[in-house]
This record gives sequence, structure tokens and C-alpha cells, in this order.
Amino acid sequence: VQLQASGGGLVQPGGSLRLSCVPSGRTFSTYAVSWFRQAPGREREFVSATDPRGVTTAYADSVKGRFTISRDNAKNTVYLQMNSLKPEDTAVYYCAARNGRIVLSAMRRAGVYDYWGQGTQVTVSS
Repeated sequence: VQLQASGGGLVQPGGSLRLSCVPSGRTFSTYAVSWFRQAPGREREFVSATDPRGVTTAYADSVKGRFTISRDNAKNTVYLQMNSLKPEDTAVYYCAARNGRIVLSAMRRAGVYDYWGQGTQVTVSS
């Protein structure tokens, strides 16, 4: 499965962006999907995840209340709505996926995901 992440860009602090993750050649409805990010000089970190049906979600504490993960299985797309963006949100954002459910406690672990997208740059700056 190849994942295509898009929607990044340059935005001022307090602004919003919506990222999208689309798989090529597969139906996404059976996949758990997550977003991770990596800033220059820092390790990759978990941002958010959703189960295949979009019922169970998880968020990093740093984005809780500002970011919302959702999915439209009819459109075969997972979204990450990012509001109230801060300079510290600047990073390359990656979507990742795994076929089947993942228990909530494992959703934050990068190693459980089998497929990764190429990343989309998000820059928050005035």
C-alpha cells in the first residue's frame, strides 16, 4: 500500500490546515491509520490515530483539543484537521497505516504500522 499525504503548507500561528492521507490501490476501510511528525533534529513523534471505523481515536497530549482526526471511508481518505497551530507544530507530517484493528495502547507506537507515506511539510511561522 502506498500512502499519499497532502495538505501541508505555510501558515501563521493560530491558523489551520487540513492534512489528507489517501492510499493507492487499496480500500482504506479496514486499516488503522495514524499521523506522526518529525521536526528537524528531533525524533519522530506520534500525533494522532484512528481505528478502521473511526470510532476509537488517540491524540498526543501536545495536540489534544487542537487537532482532530477523522476518516471518510466512502472517499477512502483520512484527515487531520489542525487548528490553533503553533510554531512548535512545524514538522514533516507522515501518515501510516496497518490493516486491521490496533489496541488503543499500541496506537502510539510507530512500529505497529506497516505502511508509511512520504510526508507533507507543515510550517507555522509569522
